[in-house]
Amino acid sequence: MNKFVYADPNLCIGCTTCTIACVISHQQGSGYTLTEKNFVPRLTVVKTLDVSTPILCRQCDDAPCAKACPNNAIISEDNHIKVIQELCIGCKSCVVACPYGAMTVVTATISTGAESSLFKEEKQTSLALKCDLCAHSDDGPACIQVCPTNALRLVTSEDLDEMNKKKQLAAACAAG
Repeated sequence: MNKFVYADPNLCIGCTTCTIACVISHQQGSGYTLTEKNFVPRLTVVKTLDVSTPILCRQCDDAPCAKACPNNAIISEDNHIKVIQELCIGCKSCVVACPYGAMTVVTATISTGAESSLFKEEKQTSLALKCDLCAHSDDGPACIQVCPTNALRLVTSEDLDEMNKKKQLAAACAAG
């Protein structure tokens, strides 16, 4: 089972600190300059009158986004679902297939690294973005680290097993 970030809507206050941490974490070493146009977090905070909560990739075991990708740009690796940007063609099949609305395809301007003395070479490219659990960071997901209410937490298969045991025990005790 893949680990994933769980967002507790009872604790979330909708501050969007998690989105800022996400963008900053992924901007470092990415080859693009952070601007208002390319401020694209890999999670979305949904706010209504009754609830606010981040929507993140659930790292599905059967990964509908990966199954829908015609270029095999989405794979399962190291207990999470990963996008290989070099293979992404920007078709948005993954966006349509994701049952949680956690995929986004954006157009970004990326520096190619080739520069002459007069011009900086850049190119437009499509990027499929989703939570990757900040796999680039040894500290784990940036959103979890900055959440002021601890509404976000990393869930592993062991955590799910423990939750099930508690629910089973509670159900057994209530039945007796």
